Amino acid sequence: MEEESPAVEISEVDHFYGHRQALTQVTFTVREGEIFGLLGPNGGGKTTLFRIVSTLFQPSSGSVRVFGHETRADSDLVRQSMGVVFQSFSLDKLLTVEENLKCQGRLYGLSGSDLQIRIEDRLTKVGLRDRLKDRVGTLSGGMQRRVEIAKGLLHQPRLLLMDEPSTGLDPGARIDLWRYLKKLQQEEGTTIFLTTHLMEEAEKCDRLGILSKGKLSGLGSPRELKSEIGGEVVTLSVKDRESASKKIAETFGAEVNIQNGSLRFEIPHAKDRINDILNLLSEEPESIHIGKATLEDVFIHRTGHRFWEEEDSES
Repeated sequence: MEEESPAVEISEVDHFYGHRQALTQVTFTVREGEIFGLLGPNGGGKTTLFRIVSTLFQPSSGSVRVFGHETRADSDLVRQSMGVVFQSFSLDKLLTVEENLKCQGRLYGLSGSDLQIRIEDRLTKVGLRDRLKDRVGTLSGGMQRRVEIAKGLLHQPRLLLMDEPSTGLDPGARIDLWRYLKKLQQEEGTTIFLTTHLMEEAEKCDRLGILSKGKLSGLGSPRELKSEIGGEVVTLSVKDRESASKKIAETFGAEVNIQNGSLRFEIPHAKDRINDILNLLSEEPESIHIGKATLEDVFIHRTGHRFWEEEDSES
């Protein structure tokens, strides 16, 4: 049986802004029906890649296919198969919810009773059917984001692209948003491809691509990515970092990194070896923390620096 084409296939994509390279040989696929997250700090290349997949940009080199259609040659077909929710709100706040969606529907050739049925169906599914006649500017940020999703799904696309979907939402609205995205995936089989810089949001995805300084640094499910950390993660603050680092490396065979002024290393069963760690030190540590691997630990493991350090380095 012939294997189905992936929903999105990104192959050896490079992109330049003048002389600055924003993306370097980025290659991965998004499977049909999954929620795929592109995780990385601001300035890491996520939005550039999002714009390329959504056909706003063409890559400097490489190719992107959406359900088998190349974004460069078949951009019209690609656009018909996807809905896009941008980070910045694109709704007219002076118009009603219904008026916004009617404008969107007409761009896709929808009209009359068919358009009205779709508007009411999508608003029902995002829990806003009773806000049909309300002006968008009177809605909360979470409600506006749900209207944006209804707008992106009005033409019944197979793929939903979302750039930083939780931006500006309070914790309750984020929970509601993810409840709806899971329902959309499970009940309608929609493929969802989103970008995020939030670790808790990335944890909810089926699979992740980690993008750092324009390069793909990791790919897999959150569980798979965290399992590559060789044990528990120890963060140790001492004055004599050089001596402590050398002793830890020699004793445990661990790679020791200095992160934010503290030593960071990974060893199996670290909690059971706390006395062994302390006995190596020639001084009492200022602090020591042992915990299970997180996605930020994966980022450090893959890139050699903390998540926010990359963002802070961007001009």
